[in-house]
Amino acid sequence: MPVENKRSMESGALVPLKKPRHDLVAVDKGSQALANSGPPRTSGLHSPIIVLNGHEGEVFCCKFHPDGQLLASASFDRTIFLWNVYGDCENYAVLRGHKGAIMELQFNTDGSNIVTCGTDKLVCLWDLESGSRIKQMKGHTSFVNSCKAARRGPPLVVSGSDDSTIKVWDSRRKGDIQSFQNTYQVLAVSFNDTSDQIISGGIDNTIKIWDMRKNDVLYKMTGHMDSITGLTLSPDGSYVMSNSMDNTVRIWDIRPFAPAERCVKLIQGHTHNFEKNLLRCAWSPDGSKVSAGSADRFVYVWDTTSRRLLYKLPGHSGSVNDVDFHPTEPIIVSGSSDKQIYLGEIA
Repeated sequence: MPVENKRSMESGALVPLKKPRHDLVAVDKGSQALANSGPPRTSGLHSPIIVLNGHEGEVFCCKFHPDGQLLASASFDRTIFLWNVYGDCENYAVLRGHKGAIMELQFNTDGSNIVTCGTDKLVCLWDLESGSRIKQMKGHTSFVNSCKAARRGPPLVVSGSDDSTIKVWDSRRKGDIQSFQNTYQVLAVSFNDTSDQIISGGIDNTIKIWDMRKNDVLYKMTGHMDSITGLTLSPDGSYVMSNSMDNTVRIWDIRPFAPAERCVKLIQGHTHNFEKNLLRCAWSPDGSKVSAGSADRFVYVWDTTSRRLLYKLPGHSGSVNDVDFHPTEPIIVSGSSDKQIYLGEIA
C-alpha cells in the first residue's frame, strides 16, 4: 500500500502523564514515587519511561548514536529529529531536506554521518555535527524503502527500492557504483559484516544474498510466507534477523559453509496487520536479546537463545514501527505510528 494511503493513528499515551514540556513527557509524581519504590533503576535515564513528542507524522525509524548520548528519529512528516538521551531529552535539532516520508535511518559506524531514504526516491547523507545534508544519491525510480551503511571498509551505503533494484553507493563518488536487479519490490537491505555481500528481502518472501564481486545472487534463504519488512545483522556478523508479515521473526546463519538449512531460530508473538507498515527489528549489543516492531502497539523483547518472551511493553497507541537497543545501557527505544517515541529501561 502506498505510504500516502496509510491510516494515521491517533496520538496519545497509555501511561499517566504530567503537563508536557515541548519535547518530553515523564510519568507523574505518583507514578514516580511508585517507580522509586519498585525495582531499582538500571540506567542513567531521567525517568524509567520517557515519551518524546514533536513529530507531526508517523515515526518510521529511531536509532541510538553509537556512543549512546543521542538518538535520531525520522518520520512521515519528512523530518529527522535529534534528541539527547539523558537529562530532559531535549530535541536539539531538526534536519529537513527530504520531500517525502523518510522510511529508514541509520548511523554510520563512527556516528559522524546519518544515512536516510524516503518516498522522494532519494538516499541522503547527513553530517551529524553541522546538521547539513552533504550528499543526495539519485538513481532510484520509485520509493526507497531501506538503507544501511557498511560496518567497515569504504564508506558504502546500500539501498532497496520499490523499483525492484538494490543499489550500492560510495559517498565519495557521484551516482551508484553497483546495481542489482531483483524481480520484485525490495523492502529491506543490509550489508554483511565484511561489506562484500548484500542481504535483501521483499515482497517475494525470500532473503537473497548477493555477491558484490560476482554481481549476482550467491544463495537464497526461504521459509517466510509473506513479505519481509526488516533485516538486521547480528553484532558479530554471523547471523541476520528478519521480520516478516507472516508474523514471525527468523534468525538465519549466514556464515560461509553453514548447513543448507540456515534458519536457526523462529520467534513468534508480534503481529503485522492491514496497514502493511515496514516493521523493523533489532539485536541487543551483546546479541543476547532481540526485539521487533509490532502492529499490536506493544514492544516485544525475546531472549535470543531460548526464544522466551522477556518483555511485552505497553504504552504506544499505534503500530510500533522501529525499535533499537542502547549501545551500553539496558534501554530500548521505540517509534510508532502514534507519532511518539518511547525510551524505557529494561533489566
